[in-house]
Amino acid sequence: MTSTGGVTASWLRPVPPEAAPRLTRAGHLGFADRRLAELVQARPPGVTGSQWSTAGRAALDLVVCAADTRLPRFAVRFGPPAPDGSPARRAERLTDAVCAAVGLPLLRVESSTLGGGEHVRRFVAYVLDARAYAEGTDPDGGDAVGFRDIVGRLPDGRPGPVNDLGALARADAVEAYVAGRLADPIVRGLHVRWTDGPAEGWSWVEARPGRCLLERVRLTARGFGCGVDPGRLAEDLATVALGERLRAADPAAAFLVDRDDLREQVRRLADRRDSFDGGFAFAHLCAD
Repeated sequence: MTSTGGVTASWLRPVPPEAAPRLTRAGHLGFADRRLAELVQARPPGVTGSQWSTAGRAALDLVVCAADTRLPRFAVRFGPPAPDGSPARRAERLTDAVCAAVGLPLLRVESSTLGGGEHVRRFVAYVLDARAYAEGTDPDGGDAVGFRDIVGRLPDGRPGPVNDLGALARADAVEAYVAGRLADPIVRGLHVRWTDGPAEGWSWVEARPGRCLLERVRLTARGFGCGVDPGRLAEDLATVALGERLRAADPAAAFLVDRDDLREQVRRLADRRDSFDGGFAFAHLCAD
């Protein structure tokens, strides 16, 4: 049902016992700020010395290990989007290649807004809970409700999907609208999964008439599954980022996107359906 990205014991080494975990959840321990070279026994075959030197220095925000063996199961890294063709993008590709060679799934979240320990810990706790739920359910046996679709009471008291990472941001948008800080309280979004590439999520809200506050997140999760569609997860993360922007400052002072320009961006994205794996999904485009 889900892929845990099983480790290759001959390549991965356990995190030392003196290292204190930053997260304990669902039979796993999370260790912050580890270097890839600390987790791998030796340079894997097919990786040059130069490539290994670059990838080995990669900083991982959180390495999730089995609680009993402390062997890495997967790693997470948050960071701003790197321009195509840049040294940072090349280093990411090398890191991805080494992680694949040693059997360590790397979940990479690219966001201009999200980052830091709390965002990472919240994300890891979520995917661990989602995976534990998926492993304990059987769709063929009638367990049809996915983790993301479980309905309960939301922070504002309304019923809705309680495992929507963006639920707090949606409530914040309503409060901002009531306070006169937004022109529209509805958080809109879309997500796509690029064939042989990352998932991408967009989330936006109309801050001023005809002007939107927009957040975009890319999620790469090769070799890892938690029962939640990567595209939906990327869109939820974009909504989390939108909530951070709403709480941090007056949206009127933020960089806003013209609503018509946003519509055109979405339409151009929709025209590229042949590049998508799993289609194109959006909740709403923009209010007329």
